[in-house]
Amino acid sequence: MIMPLRSRSTLAFALSIALSSPIALSQGAYPLKPVRVIVPFTPGAGADIVARTVTPRLTEATGQSFLVDNRGGAGGIIGTEAAARAAPDGYTLYVGGTALIVTPLLGKVPFSARDFAPASRIASVPFILVVHPTMPVKTLRDLVALAKAKPGAINYASTGNGTTPHLTTAMFQHVAKIDITHVPYKGSGPALADLLGGHVDMFFCNLLSATPHVASGRLRPLAISSAHRSPIARDVPTVAESGYPGFETGTWFGLMAPAGTPEPVIAKLRSEVQKAVGRADVQSELAGQGAAAMIDNAPDDMARYMKSETEKWAKVIDALALRAH
Repeated sequence: MIMPLRSRSTLAFALSIALSSPIALSQGAYPLKPVRVIVPFTPGAGADIVARTVTPRLTEATGQSFLVDNRGGAGGIIGTEAAARAAPDGYTLYVGGTALIVTPLLGKVPFSARDFAPASRIASVPFILVVHPTMPVKTLRDLVALAKAKPGAINYASTGNGTTPHLTTAMFQHVAKIDITHVPYKGSGPALADLLGGHVDMFFCNLLSATPHVASGRLRPLAISSAHRSPIARDVPTVAESGYPGFETGTWFGLMAPAGTPEPVIAKLRSEVQKAVGRADVQSELAGQGAAAMIDNAPDDMARYMKSETEKWAKVIDALALRAH
């Protein structure tokens, strides 16, 4: 007996609903089709590099494709809003981090960290202050001296208003007591392109994105924002070493899903991401680019970390009286 087309369609729909139910998901059925992973920055950004390091391992582990979808613009707001509004079914995920925390603290945006269910942290990355080789400075002290001699003349790139490169530079501007001009971009890719072209003077860029250009000699590194020197840039002093004790900042990235995504999906993602970042080859790949793998030991590690990050950055923003503009 041949089943009528309408009946077959109805049965297929019913099966798809049943297989995507929390019961089916708890039995390990997820994922049943390709998964979209939204990155709210352009290709080449730190979040993009981290996402493209982990997603092939998720594809390998699950047998379904995890496809990176770059949605850059407005300092990460466009992609983050798209991810927050996606169906909470496990088939749209999001790689974000510090920007998700700080952007809502700076002004009204159509999302907050509460719109996401944290799955797992992936990596942390320091910033490195780089300048175009034609800049007449060799050290951070040289840069500060030049900025004080020419107030407002030096301009700096960021990945957008309210992003961590913007906040990091604002922090440094405050402690160094210098006047420099902000030029926001839609991501580290466009910012680096203009820095390489000599259209902007300096950029506190995440180490992942800057490393190839420092290695090639196309950009000159002055200082790194972490508390200790990076294993892949041992000759670059920290900002603290360069005369500003206590200065420390950086960014981090993790995998999340829209709030309301079934817990079995979150648990599966948490497990697979942690297996990936626990692999020696993944840790080596991240370390070779300047990032450190982040290992979660408990299901709520990422949620607690996000809470502590919110408290930390709220104090910074209040102290600097910053608002997105």
